[in-house]
Amino acid sequence: MKESERIINEIAQGLVQLEEGVRWFSALESAQQKAVLREVVNYSMQAHATVEDGRKGLARSGVKPTANPAVMIVREPLPDRMAKIINLPDSENVKAFRVLVSTFSVADARRRETECQGTCSHAWHNLS
Repeated sequence: MKESERIINEIAQGLVQLEEGVRWFSALESAQQKAVLREVVNYSMQAHATVEDGRKGLARSGVKPTANPAVMIVREPLPDRMAKIINLPDSENVKAFRVLVSTFSVADARRRETECQGTCSHAWHNLS
């Protein structure tokens, strides 16, 4: 498992605090940040994230509801909106990371409770 995959999933599962994840993300170069944002979007889509997950994630993210990534995560169609979040200017990367990883956390928790409960063999769901 690569470092970004491990950290993203540790944040999603509450094994690493969001603030610690943000410090890790902030230390990355811009191109690496964009790659991580794409990764989080892919994981969110695999977890079947919904706009409701986006609303709950936004509430956890610490990002103002008027910030660009915040406005985008609560609108349909979510896959299109997530793709647009990735393409925001680099100055929005940290806010985008907060919103996206928090949304993924909500969607992944739901997925682990419904689809992976008790029988999961996904390495990223067995980090503890």
